[in-house]
Amino acid sequence: MDKIGIRFPEDFLWGVSTSSYQIEGAWNEDGKGESIWDRFCHTPGNIKTGDSGDVACDHYHRYKEDVELMKELGIQAYFFSISWPRVIPKGEGKVNKAGLDFYRHLVDELSEAGIKPCIFLYHWELPQALHEKGGWTNPNIVRAFADYAKLMASELGDKVKLWAVINEPQVVAHAGYLTGEFAPGIRDFESFLKASHHLQLAQGEAIRTMRDTEPNLKIGTTLNLYPCYPLEDTKEDREAAARIDEFMNRWYLDPLLKGEYPPLAKEMGLRPDPGDMEITHQPIDFLGVNYYTRCIVKYDPRKPMGARIVQKNSPVTEMGWEIYPEGMYDLLMRLKRDYDPVIYITENGGAFDDKVSKNGTIQDDDRIRFLRDHLVAAYRALKEGVKLKGYFVWSIMDNFEWTDGYSKRFGLVYIDYRTLERIPKKSAYWYRETIKNNGFSLV
Repeated sequence: MDKIGIRFPEDFLWGVSTSSYQIEGAWNEDGKGESIWDRFCHTPGNIKTGDSGDVACDHYHRYKEDVELMKELGIQAYFFSISWPRVIPKGEGKVNKAGLDFYRHLVDELSEAGIKPCIFLYHWELPQALHEKGGWTNPNIVRAFADYAKLMASELGDKVKLWAVINEPQVVAHAGYLTGEFAPGIRDFESFLKASHHLQLAQGEAIRTMRDTEPNLKIGTTLNLYPCYPLEDTKEDREAAARIDEFMNRWYLDPLLKGEYPPLAKEMGLRPDPGDMEITHQPIDFLGVNYYTRCIVKYDPRKPMGARIVQKNSPVTEMGWEIYPEGMYDLLMRLKRDYDPVIYITENGGAFDDKVSKNGTIQDDDRIRFLRDHLVAAYRALKEGVKLKGYFVWSIMDNFEWTDGYSKRFGLVYIDYRTLERIPKKSAYWYRETIKNNGFSLV
């Protein structure tokens, strides 16, 4: 870092990320099966705004326009997810050719535009038919997911080389099976334990299967991670922060990168079968890191883990998440110290109250500041030895933000949900210049 600015390594990869349910729409077209998010959104009361992903950004029909927009913005790589029920409507068995063709056409369009296609194999779109057989609580899902992974590696592995197997298993297990705030809406601790373990077994089997199917792939997985800080520097708060870290972070890091669960998982009753940890502990080519905010933790004996997450009176995004770029640096340095993987930041961004001005522009300077400050933190970690290979903004466009519907905007590109017009924000042009210069000025 110098007075002029910061410049990333020549081979650093600059990209954007999305997920299928949040942008595609076409929820029941061309043979696509129902997903748990289709069912969840169509159940009154689950989505605060009453919205659904039925149409979303209509990317299914407008992908050529979206790829052209990415090209104009200089995007080098695009991480998108596959809708499992779009390609295998029931989750197992019969394959939907029209669904496969959509992703083939998208990959070809990206390649022709000079944009590197990268795939999240699973971003929460479980086929409803599999949920009705127990979903992630049923051990049989491990084989179904591995078969799905094999299909996609066979179909797209010749053109797509960078694959993340599961995006945020912590959210799938915690929000889907423990708190029930996300699909499939289950609130049961035993279901959470099973789901969290089967997700990691499925991840391991998928990695193994994909390597056997297409040996030249670069395969990793993606975790949402939260650096955990004690509210005060006391023994009680430090221990409480360590427990939250085990629950939020190490529960998913340790099985993957060390072949063991942290002590808290065993204390809570998770009992892997013999051989399970060998399956979870597969070699990976990279770890995808999604970073949005941090956790501040206070000791509280009334809580199950003796810990309570608290909020400081700090600036927040529209999601109510504290803006804390320093957490990016701390998280990356911690990963280097404890695990030392190759890393891509696969999601980082903020929701802000974006408005279209009278002249048709969106001046989202708060988002530019957010991205710049987080990139500065990432650059510091890179200079101190973190094997950071790329950065993906969440997201290229505003989209369906799960239980918040269309009320929160994360995009570099504004979506008018009445007309589906795409309007690049000021941040989109800032990011284009950042990519062009492989960095940016600090003045």
